[in-house]
Amino acid sequence: MTTTRRAVLAGSAAVATGALLGTSPAQAHTRRPGAKPTVVLVHGAFADASGWNDVAARLIHDGYPVIAPANPLRGVASDSAYLASILATLTGPIVLAAHSYGGIVVTNAAAGNPNVKALVYVAAFAPDKGESLLELQTKFPGSKLDEAALDFRPYGEGTVDGYIKKEFFRPVFAGDVPKPAADLMHAGQRPADARALGEPSGAPAWKTIPSYYLAARNDQVLPVAAQRFMARRADSKIHEVNASHVAMISQPTVTADLIRRAAR
Repeated sequence: MTTTRRAVLAGSAAVATGALLGTSPAQAHTRRPGAKPTVVLVHGAFADASGWNDVAARLIHDGYPVIAPANPLRGVASDSAYLASILATLTGPIVLAAHSYGGIVVTNAAAGNPNVKALVYVAAFAPDKGESLLELQTKFPGSKLDEAALDFRPYGEGTVDGYIKKEFFRPVFAGDVPKPAADLMHAGQRPADARALGEPSGAPAWKTIPSYYLAARNDQVLPVAAQRFMARRADSKIHEVNASHVAMISQPTVTADLIRRAAR
């Protein structure tokens, strides 16, 4: 048996042993004292984890452990449970950063997890208990992401996915991103289950965990007035930037700086 195959089998055995003992492979390793917190980057709808690439590169360069898991975009409760299961495999302090729809996911997934030391919302939803995405998106005027901007594609039994139409994608979603990049983002967008828009949020983690908020002044999806309202209600430390909805793409340095501040 080759050394490589032996190592793979040994690793598999460790994973299986961890599962039997009720621990994860990550929990089997104790983080050294003084180590930097793990930064978990959570994307929103109509996007994927690559939207965090420029932010992640800066944080990794500075020595932060970073993961950017795929958000399933299947519904608030199920996506939150999925993220919570990922967080449960991490040891040591965690900083959660979320964009857009990802905000409602971290708001629910972080609740009750003592390792989460800070939440960072980037033009993101930070709902209170019982609130929905649609309720917050329309609470203040200014959103241009309405039914006319979306394509709906049915799948399965009574389920529908929403996509942003090409002619709306850049002006509404990514107005300060170069057109070639925005075109690629549109082509590879991941849809959200339309039912998530009306799904109520659970008890919010921001009531017990310190939070930071990067408000995007030029946001055409989630009006900046709504962002300010949610940030003030959560008693977040607020920073504002002239950016579209995808502030972490157009302003990665500012975004990374706020995450570093939360991680101190």
